[in-house]
Parts: sequence; structure tokens; C-alpha cells
Amino acid sequence: MQTRQLGRTDLHITAIGFGAWAIGGEWRFGWGPQDDADSIAAIRQAVARGMNWIDTAPAYGLGHSEQVVARALADIPTAERPYVFTKCTLVWGDDRVVRHDVSGPSIRREVEDSLRRLQVETIDLYQMHWPRWASQAEPSPGSVAEAWETLADLQRQGKVRHIGVSNFTVDDLKTAQAIAPIASLQPPYSMLRRAIEPEILPYCAEHGIGVLVYSPMLSGLLTGAMTRERVATLPAGDWRRNNKEYQEPQLSANLALVEVLKAVGAPHGKSAGEVAIAWTLRHPAVTAAIVGGRSAAQVDGVVGAADFRLSEAELARIDEALPRA
Repeated sequence: MQTRQLGRTDLHITAIGFGAWAIGGEWRFGWGPQDDADSIAAIRQAVARGMNWIDTAPAYGLGHSEQVVARALADIPTAERPYVFTKCTLVWGDDRVVRHDVSGPSIRREVEDSLRRLQVETIDLYQMHWPRWASQAEPSPGSVAEAWETLADLQRQGKVRHIGVSNFTVDDLKTAQAIAPIASLQPPYSMLRRAIEPEILPYCAEHGIGVLVYSPMLSGLLTGAMTRERVATLPAGDWRRNNKEYQEPQLSANLALVEVLKAVGAPHGKSAGEVAIAWTLRHPAVTAAIVGGRSAAQVDGVVGAADFRLSEAELARIDEALPRA
């Protein structure tokens, strides 16, 4: 796969990377039951097919995703290992309830826990998962500024190579950037979630901030494998059951869009999911896309998006098919 420079860092990453959210298994924002053997096979297949980075987080399965990533990479020679990106600011206790904490002491504990779970000496990209947590009634300990000062110090100590953010607004980016350079931003982005286009993407382009978009296939909805019947039988522990895009009236409109994506991809031998990913990569401010996979077969179904480019006519056809508000 071709690589792209991540912001102004020395990291050159493939246009798609493996997303380890779903392999965390069951937790409040989980995807339902997941077999670790399938997860390990998916990660190894992603590396074998050329992806050179993995994105995970402590919150994914309350530490489980990071542990599975470590197991998957344990037998891969050092020279062939992908970069490992993880996050901080979402923590939990014995009650297994996720809370938001952006205080310095909490983040310092988190980085040590992630280093241990991932079995690495240095994290390649350490990201603030959220600047704030809407579902938390009480204020989060600390502040964005305190958290970013802590991450900058961890970088100076060599515990992390680069520091980035996730789910930040432009104002949040400005706050952090006044303290230390931001390597990258990780926002949600797909043809059905375009809120970052007017302000956030131009700001990142202007300031040399890499952009790693997540959910380019809207958490599986645009893969081409999702059907109305499959949506109806999603496990009780799958967070998507409560997502409005998986409910009517949006569901029917979204599935109709998928049929157009299939038609666009068919002449190129590409799946609807690969078309959806390529659509996000068309934007010049987007460095790369995070693509999840729960099995080796799912990885094979999307890997072709990395070097696929949509024509202007194909982009116009997709635009015409997008559901209108």
C-alpha cells in the first residue's frame, strides 16, 4: 500500500489502518460478543495485506482490545510490526462504568496501563479520546489544557512518540495547539456524517494536522453486508441497535444508498464498503481512514479501498444518491 505522511510527524502510514473498537467485545459501547481468535486473525490479516498501523483504546472492552492487539502482534517480527495508536481520558473502576477524566495524574496512570497491556516500551501515537464526555453528569476532573500539557510531557519522556486528539472542535484544537503541536485529529467522517467539512478539515489542512477518520462505513452500515434482517437481529449488547441510522426512516434510505455504492464499485471489483472508504479518502485534508474488522474475511472485503480513487462522475452519482435532510 502507498503511504502518506501523518501531519508533520515522521510517521508515514497507509491510507487505511486497522480499527480495534469492535474487537474489544462487550461493554457499554461494544459491538456484542467477539471471539478473540477471530480478532487475532483479523489483525494479522490486516498486517499481511499491508496495513501498517492499528488504532485501539483502553475503553474498547475495558482494556481487552489493547490486550488482544498485543497477542496478535507478539509473533510478528519487530521490523514488520505496524505502528500502534491508542488513547486516554476514558477510565473505569471496579463497577466497570466508563468515566471521563482529563486530569494529569489520571492520564499518567493510563499511559502506564496501556504500555503494560500493549506490551510495548513506547506508544507511537497517544490520543486524547474525548475533550469532554456528554453522558457524564458531574464535571470531568482536569481540563483540556491540563491533559494536553501532560501528553506533551509524556512525549518528552519518551513514553509516547507523537500526541494527537480525537473528537475535538476547532476551539479545542486551538487550546491544545497553544501548548504543544498536535500530530493528528481523529473525527467521525462518512458520506452520512459530514459535520467536519465546513470548519474542522480546513483548519487541520491549514495547520498541518493529520486527520484519521473513523467510521467511514458508518459502523458497518455502508459495507454492503448489512441488511434489514441483520439489523433486526443485532445482539442485545451491540450499541448500533440504538443508533438512529439503523432505525427507520433512515435505515431504508441508507440501504438504498448502499445499492448505489455497490453499482459504483462493481465495474472496479470493489465492494460498497470500499467505495464508502474511498469517498472519505477523496478529501485532501484526510490522511487516512480507520477500518474495523472482526474477521480476516472482513479485512479482505475492505482492503482494496486503500488505493482506489473515485472519478468525478462517480462522486457526482454518489452525491445525487445521498439521503437529503
